[in-house]
Amino acid sequence: MKTRQVVVMPYDESWEQDYSAIAAELREALGKWAVTIEHVGSTAVPGLSAKPIIDIDVVIRDYSEFDAVVRALQSIGYRHEGDLGIAGREAFDYDDKAHLQKHHLYVCPQDSPELKRHIAFRDYLRAHPDAAREYGRVKEEGASLHPHDIDGYIEHKSAFIERIYTELGL
Repeated sequence: MKTRQVVVMPYDESWEQDYSAIAAELREALGKWAVTIEHVGSTAVPGLSAKPIIDIDVVIRDYSEFDAVVRALQSIGYRHEGDLGIAGREAFDYDDKAHLQKHHLYVCPQDSPELKRHIAFRDYLRAHPDAAREYGRVKEEGASLHPHDIDGYIEHKSAFIERIYTELGL
C-alpha cells in the first residue's frame, strides 16, 4: 500500500477559483438535479490552513433523484463509491480530472445531517477568525506529528471539531 504524505498548507486564494471551476463543470452536467453546490471543508474558509484538496457537496432534493445524479456524474468521469460509512453523504471518485484541482466530491440530500454539519462548521469558522486560526494551528500540528498517517492526522484534529459541533448543538 502506498503511503501518502499529509500536507497542510497556508490558505491559498486560488482555492476559491479552483472550487468555481469544479462547480461550473458539475452544474453543466447536473443541471436541475443540483439544488446547490457547496464549497465546504477548510479550503472554503479564507485564511485557514488546509490540505490542498477542495471539498464539495452537491445538494439534491432527496434520494428519489439520486440515480439520475449518478448517471450525470458518470457521464463526466465520476464513479459512485457509496456512503463510506457516513449516512446521508454519497462519495464519488474520479481518475482523469487533471484540468481541475484535486477534490473530494459528495452528494447529499438537502435534509442530510452530514450536510448540515459541513455547512455549520464552515460558516462557524468563517464567522470566528480566532477559531479558524486555532483550527489551522491544530491541523498544521497534526500534519507535523502524523506526516504519513491520515488516520492519526484526523484523530488529532477531531477534538477541536467535536468541540465546535457541541457549541453548535450538533
